[in-house]
Amino acid sequence: MHQDPTSASPSVALAAPRAEQAVRRALAEHGHLSVDASDVASIADLYVLGLTSHATVNVMLAVEDELDVEFPDALLHRSTFATIESIAAAAEAAA
Repeated sequence: MHQDPTSASPSVALAAPRAEQAVRRALAEHGHLSVDASDVASIADLYVLGLTSHATVNVMLAVEDELDVEFPDALLHRSTFATIESIAAAAEAAA
């Protein structure tokens, strides 16, 4: 079954609002997604929506800057940046 990437899933725990909003702002500015970052479900696959490896670096740097955190090397892999939820969780873990 195909999931609409802009629909929210009620069974998914939400990330801390500050981290999620930082991720959404970074995606809006640097992600070059095919849809508006504010409309993307927190568990939608960002790579399917147009996120590239180059854009991922810029998103990560923007999130680090806004939240004053640094993603540890152990989290620097594709799956960390696959969803808004996973990026926010990594940023929270880095705090």
